[in-house]
This record gives sequence, structure tokens and C-alpha cells, in this order.
Amino acid sequence: MRPLLIFCYWFLKGDYVLQLIQRFLKLESAGGILLLLSAVAAMLLANSPLSEQYNNFLNLPVSIQIGHFAIDKTLIHWINDGFMAVFFILVGMEVKKELFEGSLSSYQQAIFPAIAAIGGMIIPAIVYWFIAKQDPSLVNGWAIPMATDIAFALGIMALLSKQVPLPLKIFLLALAIIDDLGAIVVIALFFSHGLSVQALFFSAIAIIALVLLNRFKVSALCAYMVVGAILWASVLKSGVHATLAGVIIGFCIPLNGKNGEKPLHDFEHILAPWSSFIILPLFAFANAGVSFEGLDFTMLSSPLLLAIALGLIIGKPVGVFSFSYISVKLGLAKLPNGVNFKQIFAVALLCGIGFTMSMFLASLAFEADAGETINTLSRLGILLGSTISAIIGYFCLKQTTKP
Repeated sequence: MRPLLIFCYWFLKGDYVLQLIQRFLKLESAGGILLLLSAVAAMLLANSPLSEQYNNFLNLPVSIQIGHFAIDKTLIHWINDGFMAVFFILVGMEVKKELFEGSLSSYQQAIFPAIAAIGGMIIPAIVYWFIAKQDPSLVNGWAIPMATDIAFALGIMALLSKQVPLPLKIFLLALAIIDDLGAIVVIALFFSHGLSVQALFFSAIAIIALVLLNRFKVSALCAYMVVGAILWASVLKSGVHATLAGVIIGFCIPLNGKNGEKPLHDFEHILAPWSSFIILPLFAFANAGVSFEGLDFTMLSSPLLLAIALGLIIGKPVGVFSFSYISVKLGLAKLPNGVNFKQIFAVALLCGIGFTMSMFLASLAFEADAGETINTLSRLGILLGSTISAIIGYFCLKQTTKP
């Protein structure tokens, strides 16, 4: 026992733990690994003697009040509506950067991943609808298998980073960004309820203020944070989903300041670690806690579970690949240099990893009052579909990118 204690003391005394953490955080796949660990931890807690404490923690009431203005929500709603808005600020900035400077900045660069992304949204929704159409209570979930989890998909690809061609990585990134943009449009059009005219008025004023800050190339990020907080609170109260405020804020951050500053780059650099290592893992921890109590094998044939899982496993790759293939054959787009259709199919399989965005859409499609069984089955379908897509996609990508 004593040698073990001496070793532990020697190990902790040095910088080995710090060095290991630093090495891990530098990995391309670090964010995806943390997401996975958070999801596993949530499922273990939800099916352990600590399940009650886990659920009580997520349902802890948290309130903020300034005068007569108050926001009173449970912790899980703060995570889904508040913290995820920060994630969507990052999404908005990434989309803007790619549109103006990156892989979406020209028609030739954008058209191929854009067509692929459209296929990856339409076909999974059709697959879901075809399976779940018999039950009216399930119709709202059609958007769940449309999404691609950027962190997980890029994390899987990062495991093979040395042999994956750079144009293939750019294709996946561009496709996933357009996919997220599609999810944002879906949220705005189909998941906004009970609109408040007064709150929308204040939202409009905040948006105008953000646009003016952008037009005058104000580079002080605190100005965007203050106005952005007002916009988020107004959108939250308006009935439109609050995460859309994040996208608007992200788009309003200027690429260049008056004196050569790079506000968007600086803000992205600040937010990226918080998003990858805190916000998304926390979201996974809060939403992946599926309890298996009361479930049996007959539920694996549930239309909801099958609709989501097959939408991700089959609908997503079929949609991405078929639309990509047809667009090239019709001369609408062309394959990126050094990339073949086998590799595009491997990436299409990876796009079936819906996880974070699918969980988010499921939380909108099926509110808490939809019933515990529906919420549990929807999350099980996402976990099953995403896991199978990740495993098959990894091995297919490994095979098709062999040197």
C-alpha cells in the first residue's frame, strides 16, 4: 500500500496531470470525447440509485428578476434555452465566416455541400414521416433526424485526420454548417408559439442596435454582449425560441473593426473552448439521461424510436449521397479535388450522428407534458441512430481513405 501512496504523491506532485489535460484539450476529437463521456455519465446516473438526485438537480428552479421583469425556469431549461444560445452565437459566427471568407464564399465552393445538406434534411424527414405517420402525436418529431452534430462528426473524422484529405474535411464542415442553418430555419418557422407583440418590439429594437454596432464596426465585444443579453431575454419572452437570438448576435459581430481589429475572430476564439468543453457536454449531461425503468424489448419496435433511428442511419446518408451524386451527374456541382464518391458516402454516414442538435430539436418537438415514454423513446432513438452511424461511418471512412 505504501509504494502505491508514494507513487500517487510523486505523480500528482509533478506536472504530469496538467500535461495530460493540456494534451487532451489540444486533440481535435476532445470535444466529441467529452460529449460522449457526458452522455454516458447522464445515462449511468439516470439508471442508478442517484437517479432522483439527478432529476432533482435538473429541475432545480432558477430565477432572475429585475424590477417587474422576471425569468423563472428550471435548470434544464436554462441549459437548453440559455447556454445553448451561446452555442448558437458560435454557430452564427461560423456561418458568417464561411460565407464571407471560407468554404461557402463562392458559388462553386458552396453549391456542392449545400445540395448535399438539403438532401440530408429532406430525406430523413420523409423517412421519419413514413414510419410515424400513423400516430398523430408523433408527427411533430419530423425535424429530429434532420440535424448533424458538428462536434461528434468532426471528432470521428479527427481520429483518422492523418489520412483524410483536407477537401473532405471542408466538405463535412460546410455541410454541417448549412445543416445547422437549416435547423435554425426549422426552429424559427415551426417551433415558435404564443407570440408576444411587446416582446417582439423590444427584440426588433435590440436587433437594430446590433446592426448599427456592426455598421459602425464597433469592436468592443462587451457592447454586443449587453445588447445581445437584452435581445435574448426579449426573444425568450416573445414566444420565438431564444436560441435564435444567438444566431442573430453571431451574424452581427463584424469581421473587421475600424482599426484592423478582428472582433469575430476574437469572440470566436473566446467562445469556442466554452462551447466545446462546458456548454455542449453540459447539454449532453442534462438531456441524455435516459431511464430504462419500465422499458422492454417490445419498445424497440416503437414507431417513434424506429422513425428517428432509421431517419439518421438510412435517411441521412441516402439524402446526402443521392443529392451529391445527382448534382454532379447533372453538372450542377463538381466533386472537390482529390475526393471520390466512396469517401462522400463515408461522410454521408457520419452525418447520421445527430446527437446534440437532434436532442435539441426533440426537446422542442416533444415538450415535457408529451409524456415520459415519448421523451425517453425519442432520446433512445437519437442515441441508437447516432451510435450506429458513428461506428459504421468511422470504419467506412477508414476503408475509403487508406493511403
